Amino acid sequence: MMTSKLYRLALLAAAVAFVVIVLGAYVRLSHAGLGCPDWPGCYGQLTWPDSAAEVLQANEAFPERPVEFEKAWKEMVHRYLAGVLVLLVVAINVLAWRPANRSAGARGLAAVLLLLILFQAALGMWTVTLKLKPIIVMAHLLGGLATFSLLLWLAFRTRPLDGPHDGLAYAPYRPAVIAGLLVLLVQLALGGWTSANYAALACPDFPTCQQQWWPETNFSEGFILWREIGVDYEGGVLDLPSRVAIHLTHRIGAVITLGVLGLLALALLRRPATRPGGALLGTLLAAQITLGILNVVLFLPLPVAAAHNGTGALLLGAMIWLLHRSNPRHV
Repeated sequence: MMTSKLYRLALLAAAVAFVVIVLGAYVRLSHAGLGCPDWPGCYGQLTWPDSAAEVLQANEAFPERPVEFEKAWKEMVHRYLAGVLVLLVVAINVLAWRPANRSAGARGLAAVLLLLILFQAALGMWTVTLKLKPIIVMAHLLGGLATFSLLLWLAFRTRPLDGPHDGLAYAPYRPAVIAGLLVLLVQLALGGWTSANYAALACPDFPTCQQQWWPETNFSEGFILWREIGVDYEGGVLDLPSRVAIHLTHRIGAVITLGVLGLLALALLRRPATRPGGALLGTLLAAQITLGILNVVLFLPLPVAAAHNGTGALLLGAMIWLLHRSNPRHV
C-alpha cells in the first residue's frame, strides 16, 4: 500500500514537473522571464501589480523595469506551479521516510529529489536576480529536466506490478540506451544554451544558414559559459557570428541525436517484444526533429517553440523508461 501511494504521488509530481518545464519555456520564449524583477514576490507583492495604484507604486520602486502586466502574471503563475512541485517533493519525502516504507532506494531518490528541487528554487531566484544570465538559465532548464527524470524513475521503481515482469527483452539494448541517453542530454544542454543566448533564429533558413552552408562563426565567443554579473542578458548580448556558432552546433547535435536514437528505435522495432518502445521513441524523435525545423522556417512561433521544449522532455522521459526496462534485475 505504501509503495502504491508513493507511485501515484511520484507520477503526479512528474506530470506537474512536465507542465512546469513547458510553462517555463513559454515564459522564457514570450520574453517574460523578467516580468517580475524581484524574487520570490513580484514588485514586492505576493501576486502581481493589478490596480492603477499598485502599478504606480511598483514603477516607482523599480523604475528600470516598469510593470508589464502580460509578462508579470505569466512569471508568477510559473512560480506558483513550481511551488506546488516543491510541496509534492516534500510530500514524497514524508511518505518515503515513513517506517512502513523499507525501500532504501526510494528513500535515497526522494532525498536527492528534495536537494535538487531546493537547488532549482535557488536557480530560479538567480535567473531573476542575475538578469537571465545564460549559464544560469541553461542550468535552470537542465535542473527541471533532471527533476522530471528522477520523478519518473521513482515512479517506475515504485510501480505496483500485477504480474511477472522482466527486462530481458530490452536488456540487450541497454548499452545503446545508455549511449543514446548521453547523446540526448548533450543535445538538450545545447538547446538550452541556444535558447538562453537567443540564438534560435540566428539561422533563419533551412537547411542552409544565412543562405550559406557554413557562414561566419565565432565559437570562442559563443561558448563562453561564465560572463560578467550585472549585465541585463534579456534579448541576448552576443553578436551574430557567435549566435550562428551556437545555432549550428545545435543543428549538428540534432543530426547526431537523430542518427543515434533513430538507429536505436529501428533496432527496437525489429522485435515484437520491444516494438512498443521503438514506436514510442521513433514517434517522439520524429516529432522533435519536425518541430525544430518548423521553429526555423516559421520564425519561432510561440506554440511550436514551447512544444519543442515539451517534446524534448517527453523524449528524455522515454529514454528514462527504456533505461529502466533494459535493466534485467527490475521487477
